[in-house]
Amino acid sequence: MANAKNQNKNKDKEETLRTAEESDLRARVSPVVVRRLPRYHRYLGELLRLGIYRISSGELSKMMEVNASQIRQDLNCFGGFGQQGYGYNVKFLYGKIGEVLGTEDGFRAVIVGAGNLGRALAASHMFERRGIERIAMFDVNPDVIGKTVSDLPVLDASQLEEFCEREKPEIAVLTVPKEAAAEVAARLAKAGVRGIWNFANMELKLDDFPDVYILNVHLGDSLMVLSYGIRSRMK
Repeated sequence: MANAKNQNKNKDKEETLRTAEESDLRARVSPVVVRRLPRYHRYLGELLRLGIYRISSGELSKMMEVNASQIRQDLNCFGGFGQQGYGYNVKFLYGKIGEVLGTEDGFRAVIVGAGNLGRALAASHMFERRGIERIAMFDVNPDVIGKTVSDLPVLDASQLEEFCEREKPEIAVLTVPKEAAAEVAARLAKAGVRGIWNFANMELKLDDFPDVYILNVHLGDSLMVLSYGIRSRMK
């Protein structure tokens, strides 16, 4: 009994220390660097799939087409994982970046809006590949309520608060018309959702919920950048 108690205490202490270390690590990484981390994570994951476990900043620079000094500067935010003449431990760095990005936190997500975009996102493997579990979709259309989309039940949007308060998803993916986005987002925030991935084609703000992180996605912006790139190369 005494040994079991001591083991539990040690596990609790290790978990507390690990959580504190992760929080400290996240605090050291600037928002500018955070925006670049998913790309590092993606390339490092590809290296692991190829069986490459060691890489220099120069090699990573050529692969990613990023200046090597920029890579070293970014990764030094983690305390300097690279060693001169030895390079970076790909598996270790991949794991540490994943910790900062929350891929090991076991977040769960709901998708609000079962239209074309919502269905396309529901069918994507990107959630699970990044450690996020999709658990349900919501809509107001009686023709889709009660059906299953990509193994997800489509529930009545009137059940949104009850479901979120019970299941406690951290993330909501918003694919509703922009006229409804602010109201739905406020409902989600009140129900305890911590982050909203907004595809409603409007700048969503929730001043009454400053702890809710909102990422506004404008697909049309990327399309215009693409159009500019094409035009700039035309003679």
